[in-house]
Amino acid sequence: MSLRKYPLEKVRNIGIIAHIDAGKTTVTERILFYTGISHKIGEVHEGAAIMDWMEQERERGITITSAATTTFWTPTYATGNKEQEHRINIIDTPGHIDFTVEVIRSLRVLDGAVVVFDGVAGVEPQSETNWHYADQYKVPRFCFINKLDRTGANFEKSFDSIRKRLTKKAVVIQLPIGLEGEFQGVVDLLTRKAYEFQGNMGEETIEVPVPENMKEQVEKRRAELVEKIVENDEGLTEKYLAGVDIPVEDLKRVMRKATLEVNIVPVLCGSALKNKGVQLLLDAVIDYLPSPVDLPPVEGIDPKTGDTIQRETKDDVPFAALAFKVATDPFVGSLTYFRVYSGTLGQGSYILNATKGNQERVGRILRMHANHREEVEKIFAGEIGALVGLKDTTTGDTLTDPSHPIILEKINTPEPVIEQRVTPKTKADQEKMGIALHKLAEEDPTFRVRGDEETGETLIAGMGELHLEVLVERMKREFGVEATVGQPQVSYRETVTKESEGEGKYIRQSGGRGQYGHAKVRVSPLERGAGFEFVNSIKGGSIPQEFIPAVEKGVKESLVKGVVAGYPMVDIQVDLWDGSFHEVDSSEAAFKIAGSMALQEGVKRGSPIVLEPIMKVQVITPIEFFGDVTGDIASKRGRIESMEDRDNIKVIDARIPLSELFGYATKLRSMSQGRGSFTMEFSAYEPLPKSLEMAVVEGRK
Repeated sequence: MSLRKYPLEKVRNIGIIAHIDAGKTTVTERILFYTGISHKIGEVHEGAAIMDWMEQERERGITITSAATTTFWTPTYATGNKEQEHRINIIDTPGHIDFTVEVIRSLRVLDGAVVVFDGVAGVEPQSETNWHYADQYKVPRFCFINKLDRTGANFEKSFDSIRKRLTKKAVVIQLPIGLEGEFQGVVDLLTRKAYEFQGNMGEETIEVPVPENMKEQVEKRRAELVEKIVENDEGLTEKYLAGVDIPVEDLKRVMRKATLEVNIVPVLCGSALKNKGVQLLLDAVIDYLPSPVDLPPVEGIDPKTGDTIQRETKDDVPFAALAFKVATDPFVGSLTYFRVYSGTLGQGSYILNATKGNQERVGRILRMHANHREEVEKIFAGEIGALVGLKDTTTGDTLTDPSHPIILEKINTPEPVIEQRVTPKTKADQEKMGIALHKLAEEDPTFRVRGDEETGETLIAGMGELHLEVLVERMKREFGVEATVGQPQVSYRETVTKESEGEGKYIRQSGGRGQYGHAKVRVSPLERGAGFEFVNSIKGGSIPQEFIPAVEKGVKESLVKGVVAGYPMVDIQVDLWDGSFHEVDSSEAAFKIAGSMALQEGVKRGSPIVLEPIMKVQVITPIEFFGDVTGDIASKRGRIESMEDRDNIKVIDARIPLSELFGYATKLRSMSQGRGSFTMEFSAYEPLPKSLEMAVVEGRK
């Protein structure tokens, strides 16, 4: 019987979130090094980082999948005290916008976050996007201003950008000693202690006197910090106003409470690359970020009654967990990463996938290090692990005790909007490609695959160009499939705009038994997003019952290719109301063809149009570029729906056709001197203006 090694209070589930180049992976690497698991520090710019375990990430130097890693840390102020050792589970998250689904996924399952900033650039666009997601999930967090050794590093400027662009709740709790080439160490304001980091890899944290030239600044900033902390506790406010010196323990206790309630966001500093400040960052994870016990019980839906129910983070209650990532691992096959919210899970037990209603047997349970794994017999509430070989579990599914089901909040993933053709290079590639695409689509809910009837080509759809590029690259790497890729294009649709009728009559007479099928349909438009409806209104047996499904099948197959430009048809109702048959010659095949012919004729008479995907776009821009940005949105057939002022920036919500957004990232960057950012998600399909329809039709030929 395996027992819990670390009490829940001593567990932290954290994510490290940042803009693409803020140095997040280097910070994670250093954490792994100082927590004693990794013995050689991996440098991203040499392509050796432990967290980036897909070959591709090593080459591109960006993090694409979020690996979960478990580490152990005893705070520096308690060195040698085994009682104070904590387990820290780290979820690595990507910083690139096309992989936002990974960030959303991680935020859903972590309890606290460390947000890393570049000490030269300060707040960058992706940091704003990810910060808003963290706000949405109410994630307690602190900031680490990194890269203070670099030329141009400016701690105060970076701190100001956090206060202006992200939150007024940010407070400085450490000051750097020196900057750029002179960066020596940090001063902890609460304890008034200064630290330098010595040894080959900065592994020794040495207390040093606060430099004389900083003492005045330290006292001034400490007073500001204390004032911010005491606002969160009535007892301390009274002492503070009475001029009593408040003990450091009390200040830390209240700062922890305020950070957990997201009323304070502490700001730390250092340089991960130069091995400075990372141990104190780990101390802050323990001091200020929540354990699973600090959070309210998780809520979900009882699938039997539809009522909202709660589960507490305890070992002695029914098991409930959320699968937050499915990955294909080169050694063990399919891996399902999951976060346990309540109860425990042992090897060999059965669990219910409450989202899909299927039972699965638990094989091996792994605790993951970024590139090696430890097998465990049992995993406990509040922990993160991976299961090997689940058959039918995908991202966002809830796994529960079969007799106490609960469905936790689903992870919402956006609709894919951009398509590319992929063509295998050889016959052998063709066979492997089908398997590879199926596997990749299983792992990533924002990636879809479909066949183009007319050309026989395969179309892949995803969230953006980099997203598809990475998936095609993985197909080559992991599955050995060589393929060529077409230009990215918009996924259009077609529909009808008025009710009409169509008739299909299929008669073949050639020696022996003939063919006869005859169907009459009414075609009418449905509201946007309704899909397809088939209605059978045949009275008096003008078409025998056994041929009705064949007519429906013919209609459905015909919907794949519209009559205007050959795009799939949507939002259509087809009512089969009359027809005729022949005692001998009628067959399913003949009625299928008749159904298809009737639909084609009905659609042609129904004033068909092309629909285009409209995106919900949020643009964040500094006020000085506001005019240029809104003018550009108008020129892209965009409609601005709302605008909000947020500390020197404008947040613009607009609806813009996807076809106008190719290359928008580059355009926005140049309009806003690299300071504007945008996110987009699919909103709805709307009619394409007639003036543009011609070009789309021509483009299909």
